[in-house]
Amino acid sequence: MSEQLSPPPSAGGPPQGAADTTGETGTPGASDPAGAHGAPGDPADDSGIGADGGVSGADQAAVNALRSSVMRLSRRLKHQRVDESLSPTEMSVLGTLARCGSATPSELARKEHVQPPSMTRIVAMLEAKGLVRLDPHPEDRRQKVVNRTEQAESMLAAARTKRSAWLAELFASLDEDERATLRAAAPVLEKLAHL
Repeated sequence: MSEQLSPPPSAGGPPQGAADTTGETGTPGASDPAGAHGAPGDPADDSGIGADGGVSGADQAAVNALRSSVMRLSRRLKHQRVDESLSPTEMSVLGTLARCGSATPSELARKEHVQPPSMTRIVAMLEAKGLVRLDPHPEDRRQKVVNRTEQAESMLAAARTKRSAWLAELFASLDEDERATLRAAAPVLEKLAHL
């Protein structure tokens, strides 16, 4: 029987040896203190769903691999830019505008998960680069609406082409079974991206 080592107590955390009733997520009640659903990887728990509604066992390994892979691919994809002067955040804002058409700075801030003052600065930088313009709001004269310029549309089209070519090259390096697996997974990944 192996001895389990407890992590050192942290400030504000439960005392060493106390039950963690928050679980790994920090959400109260998220743990399974009674152990009714088995430990992650426990053969008695083959549902893949833990007591907290999260995943366990083999599903947890898949979640970890997916998270890590998506983060690495995303980072590498962001480097496939046509305009090195644009930050990934600025590219993301332009991509959001490409999907939604136009938006107020506060709507963009909400969609991009940044504070409104930060979005105001980002929009100002994009406007100075000639990639967006601020138009009067059709219903509220106090607000402005952010729209992409033709220059932004051309640059985004070139970026999509470059990124698609890079992904196609990676795809071509896979064997046929791997490509078939990826083709089957693509709709599921798309669904996850929109949940």
